Amino acid sequence: MADTTHTTEHRQRQLRTVESSAEALDALRVSPGAHLAEEMATATKAGADAVGLRERVFAVQLGLRCTPRTASAEALESALGITLPTQIGEVTGDEAGLYALWLSPDEFLVVDVSRRQRPGETLVAEASLEGLPGQAVDLSANRTILELTGSKAREVLEKSVRTDLHPRAFGVSTAISTQLGTVPVILHHSAALEYRVYPRASFADFTVRWLLDGMAEFLIDGGAADLAGSTSAIGTASAEAESRH
Repeated sequence: MADTTHTTEHRQRQLRTVESSAEALDALRVSPGAHLAEEMATATKAGADAVGLRERVFAVQLGLRCTPRTASAEALESALGITLPTQIGEVTGDEAGLYALWLSPDEFLVVDVSRRQRPGETLVAEASLEGLPGQAVDLSANRTILELTGSKAREVLEKSVRTDLHPRAFGVSTAISTQLGTVPVILHHSAALEYRVYPRASFADFTVRWLLDGMAEFLIDGGAADLAGSTSAIGTASAEAESRH
């Protein structure tokens, strides 16, 4: 039997390093939509039950590559405590905590919105794949998560998404890759009146402003006027997004 003492001690040292650096990390990092947090809060307040928007900051996002129903998939599922989806658009797990999105036949995005990302998120998953084909990559900084809620949330999205978002076609616990305006996003129907939009971090500013503009008609108490300044930059941001796309 192989001696695993050295490997175990090495992983324990890695975990101790992660724990000591987590607090310092929180003091330094800024989320992609942080500069628009006040505008999102203003719109949410003015939107009442109709519509609201917030950023799910620093949620854990792990990219997995493996073939379903193989030893690699079983090892990752056991290590992470989740069942991976097996069909297009499927979401598995608890959407208030840890869940997995289907991206392609052998590609998945595992998300945990119940806690903040820490260095070393992939250590357990990587260890489970030892000797097996597959991959686990920390993608938490790759995308941010924007959560659109309320009775008018679907109407806001329908202005900019070409996909059929009716519940018959896009029900709860469904996620797809699509475009919001000109920006490629993952769109996730996470609850009855809740959608999560996953843009690349570099498109967060544009996507937030675009959604705020789409929300304006549903705001009350002068909320739309309060947001006029924040959404006026959409034209410039749109041009920049178009050039990158």
